[in-house]
Amino acid sequence: MARRRAVSLVLACGALLASLLDCRPPGEAAPLRFWAFGREGEEARKLVPDFERAHGLRVQVQQVPWTAAHEKLLTAYVGRETPDLVQLGNTWVPELVSLDALEPLAPFLARTSVLAARDYFPGIWETNVMEGRVFGIPWYVDTRVLYYRSDLVPQAPRTWEEWRDSLKLLKPKLRRGGYPILLPTDEWAQPAILGVQAGATLLKDGGRYGAFRSPEFRRAAEFYISLFKDGFAPPVTNAQVSNVYQQFDQGDFGMWITGPWNIGEFRWRLRPERQGVWGTAPLPAPSSSAAPGLSLAGGSSLAIFRAGKRKDDAWKLAEFLSTRETQLRFYALCGDLPARLDAWDDPKLRDDPKARAFGVQLRHVKGMPKVPEWELIATRLFEHLDGVIRGQKPLGEALADLDAETDRILEKRRWLLDEAAKRRPDAR
Repeated sequence: MARRRAVSLVLACGALLASLLDCRPPGEAAPLRFWAFGREGEEARKLVPDFERAHGLRVQVQQVPWTAAHEKLLTAYVGRETPDLVQLGNTWVPELVSLDALEPLAPFLARTSVLAARDYFPGIWETNVMEGRVFGIPWYVDTRVLYYRSDLVPQAPRTWEEWRDSLKLLKPKLRRGGYPILLPTDEWAQPAILGVQAGATLLKDGGRYGAFRSPEFRRAAEFYISLFKDGFAPPVTNAQVSNVYQQFDQGDFGMWITGPWNIGEFRWRLRPERQGVWGTAPLPAPSSSAAPGLSLAGGSSLAIFRAGKRKDDAWKLAEFLSTRETQLRFYALCGDLPARLDAWDDPKLRDDPKARAFGVQLRHVKGMPKVPEWELIATRLFEHLDGVIRGQKPLGEALADLDAETDRILEKRRWLLDEAAKRRPDAR
């Protein structure tokens, strides 16, 4: 009995404390909760006052570090403490959909006049679609292009063959001991991109098994490995590169596959008189008929949790963040590329030669396999290829090992899919 009274006292004190901390005037609604990650969370706070004035709603933006974001999302889902609106890296969408955590957005899209699928880069929009249903709205976009020393390479390569020729010509123009291209061996994006350019699916049978031994991926892997074997790329990880911007400027590297955030970094880190030595270009393709080559469909989306109690208000905020004007302001604040096609008509993007390559590339992107396990498989991808680069195993053995490990990672997925198939009415 004493223990029961003590528990009741703790609960009462908790309720009292909560009421004291809640400083809202009587009858005022709680603020709409929006979780945004990294710097985007900081800059998003500057956008919401206009929304609050227009809609008479208050918004609480919680900035979450990217390093803690994934765990926080899953913890919130399990504890039923999810926000009203959330920023999601688009590779996380399949995982949360598999948990039945996200609200399908078709009813909202059916009645909105603010946005539609046609307003976005098709490859980016597709990353938010699972089994024909839309679960996210692209907020900002990300992909990879070729950064290169434009003072040393007169014309950016358009094909793999031209790429190799450019690397050969570039090598003697660099500083002694320099390499024509930097391809950090602890990044999966480059071999994966080359794979999809060559027609590889990466996974097969509906995402049940690895497909890294396919002829298409093997062709891409051979090209990737050859860049190291032929001395064009150093076998180094990101941690072994001390200052990539300075090293790029001084001729330690002549090309680099990276993303849009580095436009701002190059403009900040290179002296004004050195701004003319670098350029950007869409990725080369296996053949001229396929140019420009495909790249990664990345970025972040806005999503609503299924358990949310203020879905209509959350959608209003998503609409506001998706307008052309808001996206351009967000670009000015943090440099994140707009997801909307019409924003790219703005002179700040249209007339920027460094950003223009991203506008072209974003029309030629492809998402990675839509399975929750993809990020783990991607890590295994660069780990196995690193062994080939360092001469520890032949490529055929590495791809066989990668497929075997991928199949183990996907074992639970196969079981779940098989069980779901048994429960379908047409399976009886």
